[in-house]
This record gives sequence, C-alpha cells and structure tokens, in this order.
Amino acid sequence: MSSSGLPEIPLKRYFTISEVSTLCGVKPHVLRYWEQEFTELRPSKRRGNRRYYVREDVELVRQISVLLYEQGFTISGARKQLAPQLKEIPMPHIVEGLKEVLAVLS
Repeated sequence: MSSSGLPEIPLKRYFTISEVSTLCGVKPHVLRYWEQEFTELRPSKRRGNRRYYVREDVELVRQISVLLYEQGFTISGARKQLAPQLKEIPMPHIVEGLKEVLAVLS
C-alpha cells in the first residue's frame, strides 16, 4: 500500500478498467465519465471496445481523484489545475495511437 492508502501500481504495460478502479478507489462508471470530461484520459480501446489503460493513465486518474475528492475542486477547476502539466502528450499515448492506426491499416 502507498502512503495514500491506495495499492502500489504494478509494473504492467496495460490495466483493465476494473484494475484501475481498484488501484484508484474509483468506480468504473466514474472512470468512463472522467474520460468524457478530461480529454487527456484516453485509454486504448481494443476488441469489443474494451479499455486498456497505461501507467500514465492510472497516475492521472489518481491525480484527478485527489483534486476532486480530497481538495474539493470542481471538474472545471481540476481541468485548470491539470492543464499546465498536461500540455505535453505523453510518448506512450503517441506510440499507442500510431500502433492502433497501423493495425487498422493492415
């Protein structure tokens, strides 16, 4: 367990929505809602529209959770708080996106 009471994030490449839910203490329907509200939170979708999150997504969900539930920000306020640090798109998201495009084109 980490200092915040949440379990450590395992060294895995991908996480399912239920794993992220457990790791972040947030219900799956909340994660799906946050995907609509925070454009930076974009898990890969594969077979059957199943979501696959990467470590950066899990860390972002934890940040959003702290801003909303512990610090009392609104969704709009949380977006503004996250904006400066999210200006750069994390490299794994770019690579994943390119792999998905390549798979579609193949």
